[in-house]
Amino acid sequence: MKNSENRSLFYRVSHFLTQNLRWLSPGIGVKRWFILTLMGTTLIGVGLGIVLLHIYRTAPETWWLPILSTASLRFLSRPLRAVIFVGIGLAMILGGIYGMNHSLMKPFMRPGRKVVDELTQHRKLEKGPHVVAIGGGHGLATLLRGLKEYTYNVTAIVTVADDGGSSGKLRRGFGVLPPGDLRNCLAALSDDEALLAQLFQYRFPDSPTGLDGHSFGNLFITALADIMGSFEEAVAESGRVLGVKGRVVPSTINNVNLVAEVKIPVIEADVRIEGESKIPKSNGRVKRVYLQPEAPPAFPEAIKAILNADLIVIGPGSLYTSILPNLLVPDITQAVRSSKAIKVYVCNIATQKGETDHYTCGDHIRALEDHVGEGIFDVVVVNRHPHYFKVGHKIEWVEVEHNLQNHYRIIQEKLFDEMNPTCHDSNRLAKFLMDILNNPEKWVIKDTSRL
Repeated sequence: MKNSENRSLFYRVSHFLTQNLRWLSPGIGVKRWFILTLMGTTLIGVGLGIVLLHIYRTAPETWWLPILSTASLRFLSRPLRAVIFVGIGLAMILGGIYGMNHSLMKPFMRPGRKVVDELTQHRKLEKGPHVVAIGGGHGLATLLRGLKEYTYNVTAIVTVADDGGSSGKLRRGFGVLPPGDLRNCLAALSDDEALLAQLFQYRFPDSPTGLDGHSFGNLFITALADIMGSFEEAVAESGRVLGVKGRVVPSTINNVNLVAEVKIPVIEADVRIEGESKIPKSNGRVKRVYLQPEAPPAFPEAIKAILNADLIVIGPGSLYTSILPNLLVPDITQAVRSSKAIKVYVCNIATQKGETDHYTCGDHIRALEDHVGEGIFDVVVVNRHPHYFKVGHKIEWVEVEHNLQNHYRIIQEKLFDEMNPTCHDSNRLAKFLMDILNNPEKWVIKDTSRL
């Protein structure tokens, strides 16, 4: 029984030391301040010791000197006394620092997490790889939710060609860039459990107030742009309000419209469709899209992020209305080509009605290359569809042609969301992209645009 109690005590002491010594682990930025605090405390202790020794040697015999003599532990050897006082002092310093940090951090802690765990995770993500994600819509937001678990150095480059819904109304009414896709990305990079993020995504119901269809985040960004006099500063400030770890920037700050040439089967003629929201409703096959005015200048922060990136991810998202509007900004495409980052195109899981009906993976790739040229990405990531979804299912999956591997580096992986199989699972996708980045010799072949 006694041995069992001794082992239990040993385990408790070991666990206590293991947990608390983690504060001295490399990379969390605590040791330097602890050493500074210890040095200051030591100097104060030396000063107080000199004063006490002076009083002890020079003061007349009074009632408190015997107490001081007893408290000095003179019956012990000098080295042992030093060890005792140093040990007590260190324990007091560590306890004080731990208690102070716990008190300061407690309002910002997630339930059940330790301060040291939060700080270690924060430092790790601060030093994470630089990732640029290019696109728009729900596909980009899904990707960002996964990436933020691996790094804070995420930059989302978002299209500003949206002209439908709340964004379109604000664009026409206030002359601002459409905030919808930027808002979705800001919410995706924030803490999903935060009330502010939910508030940002709140959409007003139908009502006679004139707010029906508008989301609170869109109104907030529009109002902030008017106050600050700059749309891009309003987006950045919104990110700070939401506690976003990363950045969301527009591909251009010019007011651009997306125009498409669409072949309509009924009349067997090409029709010009103007407006991003109208293209999927045209009931035809998109032949080409372009921006008006053409060749707008890129937002400088977007170019800087691309050139400094370790990984560039294009997609997932609507091919013609989310991805291509970014790449049709010439400076963006040129920066992607010039960047030394690993470049990955994430193909959609399913076709999009009115936009990519009956498209294969090869059709998606060729559409991109027809607009911006070959060799813009190193790897194509495609979802591997399970057999039980293929039989008797009405979803039109994006299939991979048998000979596509002869021309491109195609990687098929299980990436779909079990609850919503037409969408990517954010955690699976982000984890696989990080694996590509961390193991390029396994997944990436140099000069992979054409094997």
